[in-house]
Parts: sequence; C-alpha cells; structure tokens
Amino acid sequence: MDRTPSHPEVSKFNLQQVLEALVDPVRRSIVIQLDTACEDITCGAFDISVSKSTATHHFKVLREAGLIRQYYVGTSRMNALRRAEMDQAFPGLLDALATPQAQGVST
Repeated sequence: MDRTPSHPEVSKFNLQQVLEALVDPVRRSIVIQLDTACEDITCGAFDISVSKSTATHHFKVLREAGLIRQYYVGTSRMNALRRAEMDQAFPGLLDALATPQAQGVST
C-alpha cells in the first residue's frame, strides 16, 4: 500500500487556491522554511507554534494547493517545496514571499 498522499499536477494548479494557502502566516512560514532549507524537512522539525493536528491541517492545505510534496522515508513524513513547479505555473510568486513586506516586516 502506497502511503504517499496525492499531489496536484502543475496543469491543475489554481492561483486562487495557492493564494488562499499562502494567506495564513503559519503556512507562509512553512513555505519560507522549506525554501531556505538545504534539504527536505520532516513535519516535526518546522519552527511553528501550533498543535500537531493543526500543523497536519496546514500541511494538507499546502499539499492540496500544490506548494509542497510529501513523501515517506521510513516512518518520517518528509516535505519538499515544489519550487520548480510553482515557478513554472506562477513565475515570481515564491520569490515575492522572501521580501520583508510579504513577511510582515516593516523596512
């Protein structure tokens, strides 16, 4: 039995769904952490201050929007940012998240 959850294909990405996923600061933080990491990250290794069940919801929203890919290594669920696919579908969107304004920091 394959435990890997389903992921939308690039042709099925929906800008409205992606933007709705990114409006939440916890989900933006997850995306930014993945974008700056040198490797994929397990669900429990993110610096987020929400319960496990809430974190699970946030990962599901990001996965269903196409922002992340989840897969298993042993018993660990890994998360990878779908950077290339997002850049293909919505050029510059993820780059815009790295700006101080997008992170809620005043300059």
